[in-house]
Amino acid sequence: MGVTLPAFQTLVDAHWRDVARLAHALAGPVDGDDVAQQAWTQALAAYPRLQSSRNLRSWLLTITHRCAMDGHRSRGRRAVPSDTVSELAEQSAATAAGLGSAAVGGVGGGVVAGPEAGLPDTDLWQRVADLPERQRHAVVLKFVADLDHAAIAQALETTPTMSRRLVSDGLAALRKELS
Repeated sequence: MGVTLPAFQTLVDAHWRDVARLAHALAGPVDGDDVAQQAWTQALAAYPRLQSSRNLRSWLLTITHRCAMDGHRSRGRRAVPSDTVSELAEQSAATAAGLGSAAVGGVGGGVVAGPEAGLPDTDLWQRVADLPERQRHAVVLKFVADLDHAAIAQALETTPTMSRRLVSDGLAALRKELS
């Protein structure tokens, strides 16, 4: 028995903003467009094989999340060109001390917190970037991508109860830091 799916362009028209917003939140302004494009490419390839058309938005955002993670992993393996050895030493010391790039979503370069990124609360986004990885991803998926706990659980490959806990713990840590 076949599944009735809308035309792929209809899906793109309905959800392109959500995919772009999540891609930029997880991968940053530099890599966000590439992540979104990769997500759409993967979605198009997998679309004919879908078994259900129940929650296509969540399916797309899960693909976007995984593309952002893949981008983060590939950046970690890429060589970084440098003119001097001392520059590399300073860069690795800053990263080890947690002073590297301030990532929102915590993937690779992330969204740089500051006036150049147009973020309204630099301090808050820096604190979000400092959360443990799974809490950070859960908070971003909840408040940037506006996903429910079932969709967050699917994206993080966990249960809805655990996604609630991750968001709750992340918010508690942020409240503690800000008070």
